[in-house]
Amino acid sequence: MRETWFQLWHGLWTGHSAMAVARSRFSVLLLLVALFAGACREQGDIKIHSLDFQGVKQVNKKALADALQTKRGSKIPWGHKTYFDRRAFEADLERIQAFYRDRGFPDARVASFDVKLNDTQDQVDVTVRISEGQPTIVSAIDLTGFDVLKPGEQRSLRDSLPLQVDKPLDRPLALASRERALNALRDQGFPYADVAFSQQGAGGNKVKVAFSATPGTLAHFGPIKIDGEKSVGENIVRRQLTYKEGDLFSRKEMRESQRKLYNLELFQFANIESQEDKALQAAEVPTQVTVAEGKHRRLTTGIGYGSEEKARATLRWDHLNFLGNARHAGVEMKWSSLDRGLRLDYTEPYFLSSHMSLNFEGRAWQAVEPVYSQNSLGGRATLRHQANLQTYWAFSLINEFQRSSITNAGLEDFTIRNNLIALGLDPRTGRTRGTTAAVAFDVNRNTTNNLLDANQGYVLTTHVEQAGKWLWGTYNYWEVGGEARQYTRVARSFVWANRLHASTIDALGADSSVPFFKRYFLGGATSIRGWGRFEVSPLSGFGLPIGGLSMFEGSTEIRKPLFGKLGAVGFFDFGQVSMDSMRLPTNLVYAAGPGFRYLTPVGPARIDFGYQLNRIPNLRVNGNPEGRHWRIHFSIGQAF
Repeated sequence: MRETWFQLWHGLWTGHSAMAVARSRFSVLLLLVALFAGACREQGDIKIHSLDFQGVKQVNKKALADALQTKRGSKIPWGHKTYFDRRAFEADLERIQAFYRDRGFPDARVASFDVKLNDTQDQVDVTVRISEGQPTIVSAIDLTGFDVLKPGEQRSLRDSLPLQVDKPLDRPLALASRERALNALRDQGFPYADVAFSQQGAGGNKVKVAFSATPGTLAHFGPIKIDGEKSVGENIVRRQLTYKEGDLFSRKEMRESQRKLYNLELFQFANIESQEDKALQAAEVPTQVTVAEGKHRRLTTGIGYGSEEKARATLRWDHLNFLGNARHAGVEMKWSSLDRGLRLDYTEPYFLSSHMSLNFEGRAWQAVEPVYSQNSLGGRATLRHQANLQTYWAFSLINEFQRSSITNAGLEDFTIRNNLIALGLDPRTGRTRGTTAAVAFDVNRNTTNNLLDANQGYVLTTHVEQAGKWLWGTYNYWEVGGEARQYTRVARSFVWANRLHASTIDALGADSSVPFFKRYFLGGATSIRGWGRFEVSPLSGFGLPIGGLSMFEGSTEIRKPLFGKLGAVGFFDFGQVSMDSMRLPTNLVYAAGPGFRYLTPVGPARIDFGYQLNRIPNLRVNGNPEGRHWRIHFSIGQAF
């Protein structure tokens, strides 16, 4: 009997090339399903084993699947299962056409569909064949009424619109473009602005699109009302605001102020709303700041066990409003058989002005392994000036004592050499003892649009550090370095990323005036990817990397989304380390290769395959002559 039902099912659901034919038989099929369901439901509903789309070429297939109620169940035995619902599937046929219409395909239709039962008739495979048709193409985009913006701001707005010329008339992108145009006006003092969207035929399947703005009255911020604060003073909330009464109205400043309130970690809720009256269009706009305080004292504990560390325990205490005024104090303790110590930190968030903060850090730490030991004691004080969201400078005073030793067995085990270097231990002599007393100055400007995965903007950093000389301490050196990164969109779907980094240390005296942990090494997942970590540097007489005093490196990378969350890159890296101070390295090494990226909530997960375009003569890896001219790197986050 079941074989007969399957034959009827298969005959009705396959072989129909037109939507009209399929619909004419759909009611008959539903009757069969209803009759068949009685037998099936004795053993459970019909599970959806697979859902496949054919003919989908110009829209995102995953986005299409997410818009439907009919979904494929999990392939994992204990995963979520989904069941075939005839009413939901019938509605999904309409949703498919609506989905395509919204994305600029007015002639798209479901050409046919196929539903196949398995032999046991408890699972079904669903196939939908779609004829996409010709899309409606945007031939031009006109912006009118935006003359209140500067020419550069108008160009930036046009380039940033999600809806673009020579692309399908995607309605969600059109709405997003209208919202972006509105924000451009509201960020420049026009809270009452309105933007209308219209389209006009341009012949064939092309249309002209227009965004017409009515800016309204130019306005400034009016009175600021603050509610919800209890133990945190109103002055703490007010000083986090990046605007004040009388400033030009800007939604951007409201968003930045809200971000700064959350960054204090004092509030579990912070919201800033403007109270403009569109009918009145007053020249002053009041704002309402509403906060809800969270817990200011936090105790975090952790215990665990590892094959190397054995038992381990951590304890951290934070007070986010220590002695009031949003001061932050923290204490962290850790103990294991290999690693133990104490860390203290204290931050004065408002030091002399709202742009300045003062931070103190101190630690006493001990690391003990069978082949090495390391003891460090000291800390640093940092004065930071945050001019705006993009730019800051910091001045630091550093005082750190370090004592370490490596056993002869550790020095002879070349497989752990990179780990020793990463810890700052000197594998040349096996012993380190000294105090670093230094002052450092850093400047950073970051205009990128995403900290984890930038696709436009640039980053500029500069670092200057001086130890010894007029300061106490064992070491005596100058260090100067800088880095530039730049990200550019190319042809909409490509990102071209570039980086240059150079730095040098001038030993004011003997070579021992520079501590080993300050020496430069290149190579690895975020450097010249044809080599492993610390493998690019001057070599000892035995071919082992020993670090240098000047370095130069660069990278260029093309990034391209493929489908869904998966992307690909092609990269070219170069650089070298020189043994001497103030000397540009020569004999650069080069590496190139492909890579893949998969977007995760914590940044892109990546795999890179780097191939050496030239060699480092006499290099030894793990004590043996290098026999492999390529490296594979796995990591989270972009290489730069």
